[in-house]
Amino acid sequence: MTGRFRLAGALAGAMLLASCVSSPRTEAVKPPTAANAIESGIAPGPAIETLGIGARDALDALSSFRESCPKLLTRSDASGLTISADWQPACAAASAWQPNDAQAFFARYFETVRVGNGTAFATGYYEPEIHGSRTHIPGYDVPIYALPDDLVRAWPASTPDSERTGRAPLGRYDESGAFVPYYERAEIEAGALAGRGLEIAWVADPVEFFFLQIQGSGRLIAPDGTVMRIGYAGQNGREYVGIGSVMRQRGLLGDGPGQYPGSMQGLMAYMRENPEDGRALMNLNKSWIFFRELTGDGPLGALGVPVRRESSVAADPAFTPLGAPVWLAMDRPEANGLWIAQDTGGAIKGSNRFDTFWGAGEDARRIAGGMSTRGNALIFVPKGTLARLRSQ
Repeated sequence: MTGRFRLAGALAGAMLLASCVSSPRTEAVKPPTAANAIESGIAPGPAIETLGIGARDALDALSSFRESCPKLLTRSDASGLTISADWQPACAAASAWQPNDAQAFFARYFETVRVGNGTAFATGYYEPEIHGSRTHIPGYDVPIYALPDDLVRAWPASTPDSERTGRAPLGRYDESGAFVPYYERAEIEAGALAGRGLEIAWVADPVEFFFLQIQGSGRLIAPDGTVMRIGYAGQNGREYVGIGSVMRQRGLLGDGPGQYPGSMQGLMAYMRENPEDGRALMNLNKSWIFFRELTGDGPLGALGVPVRRESSVAADPAFTPLGAPVWLAMDRPEANGLWIAQDTGGAIKGSNRFDTFWGAGEDARRIAGGMSTRGNALIFVPKGTLARLRSQ
């Protein structure tokens, strides 16, 4: 063929644009009808030998699969498709498998499953590169905040005991001791967190930083050329609003006179040419992402391993086991081939919904920003999985 990062994950490329990208890429979505892959219905797919997996594609996927194995063997699978023991033979073999025969690895240890009708929709996300500085210097005035210690989960006093199920909401305790929602974007922009020593870096462009927050990770390029990689640390718990959908409702996106393209580049162009309205649009999205410095060789996805360009894909773990190989046959050839599910995203919900990772750089930005493709998907599960499921 990168919370993620979602990264908090994650945000994300065309996902963002369709409703506007650790992990942290979030968006209001309708919950899927089925709770997981099993409830969606599964059927055997074609033999892996018939898919025509390319040598380079298989090699990249094998490398990412190998990185995923320590997590695969210890985490539970919300999709209902697999149990950790299913993965043990493939993971044991992956550690020593010869790279020149990666295609044979997948053919030997996996079988394909079609979840639901297999009809898939995929978008793209990437690791933005924007101008930033570890210190507050002239021209770099937009702070990047670490996770604040007063952001906690608790139940508001008004919540009846009978409704205190699942995870408590995020918020903070105010001066009176009442639990209230955490500061929203507009309040943070106005300085609600200033002076608390939470700044880990500063950036030059608020529009670029807004989109980096949606992606959930990125690289800060300092004036001297040094690079600081940052990743998702948490979110304020406030509502995400996709500004692309708002702009479309307002008639700002399209092909007509005075309209802007429905791509990330089009959204940015509008916001730069209309700075006051652009800031108001950004503030409609109350969600705020907090960051931490990353020191590894790639942004971390929700699985806790680095996501890799053209190899990692975000998926809904209720329908695709995180760590599993995914085969995509889409109407955009760039998205075709073998990927490894290593990340999640707030807008990546339901069966056969994926977000392809394209790395960093201008080409990654261009591809992810325009990626919106439909086709079909197969999930690779360890051989014997279908027989075990049928026997239950």
